[in-house]
Amino acid sequence: MKFDAVDRALLRELQDDARQTNRDLAAKAGVSPTTSLERIRHLRERGVITGFHAAVDLDAVGRSVQALISVRVRPPSRPNIEGFREFASSLPETIGLFVISGTHDFLIHLAVPDVDAVYAFVIDQLTARPEVADVQTTLVFEHVRSEHVDPS
Repeated sequence: MKFDAVDRALLRELQDDARQTNRDLAAKAGVSPTTSLERIRHLRERGVITGFHAAVDLDAVGRSVQALISVRVRPPSRPNIEGFREFASSLPETIGLFVISGTHDFLIHLAVPDVDAVYAFVIDQLTARPEVADVQTTLVFEHVRSEHVDPS
């Protein structure tokens, strides 16, 4: 896909604040409001913009402890991988899930109230699964995320 300077400006501005008015967005991108609406509609149709979401502060919602948990399943069959993926992604503690290569099959990003909840998640949720062969837990001290994703 090709992205010009207007597309890039609109994407950057929407990632800063998706609630701003179209008039403000257009002014910041240096285009007319009609052009802004049309470009955003086109970006949505192309699947570049997949939705508009609220960013939630994990501390404010009582989930201040984050962990990354590597999980290896055995045997590494399609049914086990797909079944575990569905299970892990549906858990309320899970805020991100990666299917990965290497010594482990999954990397689960979770957010919970305290360290005891991390332990309970690992013991009660993960190791109770028969296909789970190995679990490694890493506590997150700080999570820094990029505010913008620019097209390449």
